[in-house]
Amino acid sequence: MTQSLTHLQEIPLWPDVPPGSAGVQLTETIEERSPDVAAFMDRAITGISRPALTAYVPARPNGTSVVLAPGGGYIRVVLDKEGIEIAEWLNTFGITVFILKYRLPGEGHASRSDVPLQDAQRALRLVRANAAAWRLAPDKVGAMGCSAGGHVIGALATLFAKSVYKPVDAVDAVSARPDFVSLLYPVITMDVRWAHPGSREKLLGDNPSEALVKAWSCEEQVGPDMPPCFICHAADDASVPVENAVNFYNRLHHQRIPAALHVFESGGHGHGIRLAKGKPVERWTELFADWLRVRGYRTITPEECLA
Repeated sequence: MTQSLTHLQEIPLWPDVPPGSAGVQLTETIEERSPDVAAFMDRAITGISRPALTAYVPARPNGTSVVLAPGGGYIRVVLDKEGIEIAEWLNTFGITVFILKYRLPGEGHASRSDVPLQDAQRALRLVRANAAAWRLAPDKVGAMGCSAGGHVIGALATLFAKSVYKPVDAVDAVSARPDFVSLLYPVITMDVRWAHPGSREKLLGDNPSEALVKAWSCEEQVGPDMPPCFICHAADDASVPVENAVNFYNRLHHQRIPAALHVFESGGHGHGIRLAKGKPVERWTELFADWLRVRGYRTITPEECLA
């Protein structure tokens, strides 16, 4: 195990070739999509064969940590607005963040539907297994996902105990259950009525069976052991219908899982923090910060962290 944690440290998820990726030849590529790099960066990663965590360590860690899965429609991993910008904001509360660079199901891996969940389970286990060495609390390891990354984390929250790979070392004996979950404008369902078409096709293929659709619709997998959940969505989201969030919340409520749902009149899709400014959905950061505080995961203020 790693005996220390440094800021921006990249931590490979797997000691060798990840499960289902033997023989897969990919060239990892980072594409800059911003029209004005001086103003902001908007990078997207494809060709991921070696999934990893990148640690964002605050000046004064409070013991809470979050595995953060950016979105990208399961065709890319969006690095900046749904990764680094959120990580740096959470750092201001003393929260250590691990941005998850997960494998994409449409890039040739075996058992394509399992691949993102394999990486998410391994990531959560890796953080918890190293909690003592990294001075983190093993019972304050959360997970957060945006858009298709919301499906990655929604699957982790509901299927944390599902066997999707053979154990490779002692890390895999550790629980993959997050202690809390946050989902921003998440892809939740594979039901064709509400699914994000691109995410569904990449995860399940062109003509998935009803059984496969149900198996990877997170709302269908909600059970009594799920962690508390914070969910945020905009009603005018034209990419991922708000029914994803609403239906998931209803299942959580029926199972008596502690959950908060915030639906905003407008804000669109993919807003993160930067693109939410000036819109009703901008308040999600304030609401989430307060939710973390009430649940005991945000124990210092940004001012205290930076002092």
